[in-house]
Amino acid sequence: MFGSISDNLITPDELAGFLRISKSSIYRLVDERKLPFCKVGGSLRFRKNDIDKYLDDVCFEPRAKR
Repeated sequence: MFGSISDNLITPDELAGFLRISKSSIYRLVDERKLPFCKVGGSLRFRKNDIDKYLDDVCFEPRAKR
């Protein structure tokens, strides 16, 4: 039961590596409330599903040639 929940949570270090941005950028996006996050016992965690949705919201399709 708990394996599936904890497997869904990632740390700021893991998220920074996945997005290929700095950990300070992760914390800035959290401070600006642009990234969805959870606080677990004072530690910052991210749900993989929330990050996938975030990426869907910030990604754009290329423009058609005119």
